[in-house]
Amino acid sequence: MGQPLRVGVIGAGNISGQYSACLARLPQLRVTAVSDLQQERAAALAAQHEGARVLDLPDLLAADDVDAVLVLTLPSSHADVALAALAAGKHVYVEKPLATSVAEGSEVVKAAAGAGLRVGCAPDTVLGTGVQTARAAVDAGRIGTPHSATAFMTTPGHERWHPDPEFYYQPGGGPLLDMGPYYLTSLVHLLGPVARVVGASTRPSATRTIGSGPKAGTSFDVAVDSTITGILEHTSGAVSTLIMSFDIWAARLPRIEVYGTGGSLSVPDPNNFAGPVELYSATAVDDGWVDIGATAGYVDSGRGYGLADMALAIAEDRPHRAGDELGLHVLEIMESVQEAADTHAAVELTTTCERLAAVVGTVDLTH
Repeated sequence: MGQPLRVGVIGAGNISGQYSACLARLPQLRVTAVSDLQQERAAALAAQHEGARVLDLPDLLAADDVDAVLVLTLPSSHADVALAALAAGKHVYVEKPLATSVAEGSEVVKAAAGAGLRVGCAPDTVLGTGVQTARAAVDAGRIGTPHSATAFMTTPGHERWHPDPEFYYQPGGGPLLDMGPYYLTSLVHLLGPVARVVGASTRPSATRTIGSGPKAGTSFDVAVDSTITGILEHTSGAVSTLIMSFDIWAARLPRIEVYGTGGSLSVPDPNNFAGPVELYSATAVDDGWVDIGATAGYVDSGRGYGLADMALAIAEDRPHRAGDELGLHVLEIMESVQEAADTHAAVELTTTCERLAAVVGTVDLTH
């Protein structure tokens, strides 16, 4: 593809380590600058990439050796940082969600289109062999016509392990906006966009207590609903049931299952890039659930592969897979499920998107 896309990283917090490890081994990308409000964190991240400099935000956005900005800030500032980067003439890749509201996300998408620049949005877990293999099985008709799906994310809450978990329980956080993108992006990838939703939600606890790190034992207020249930009507006619919760200590629910007229498909944890995909076929019921093996997707992938795919797409002049249209649609699904829960009424979506182009076969981006 020629020269790598030169990347400036904004935000060197908890998730940046996973991105950094992948970016260092992807030839499509080269980290040239890092910016963070805490200089020591920025320096530690920059040290992992030869020649990378620590810059303040204005200087990073103005840098000639930065082609694209990777936004790893708190969700509340995703849109503002993305808009500033686009105004500076940089491509943008944003950690999920695209923004904290559809209105903000729409501004980002509009600004990118007007500037002729790319905006990518996590999660890129759907590009790994887990969801891609499941997508290939669905598209090949191995479960017949898909008609419904279930998606469950249940945990007692991130405050048990995260040293600064307060933002997960403030506007822009919660289980739906935090973890929903993984599950909803997968459902859209497998079954297509969503047209209409209903929902219900609850907030069992008014406070949470930090369980680890220097602030262990400190309590804070919960400002968002922490268990949310939604029913999604896809434009394809399929129906999905969604539960996202920070209130459940244990459950035996599957992560994602897709049901069709000719069988069922078990999809691995969409917060990961790989995992077993299991098929139950109506034509081979005696076989039970069968692991079909990895047949498609980016192998040995991790966070940052969506940005590498965007770099390739720019070089090849094609749409990138983890795009802003998809990110905005997933954001509206989440916003609409919460609106439906608040108003006790069905909500029609205003956005849509194309299904992501499949990754055909297994692909190694490190070569």
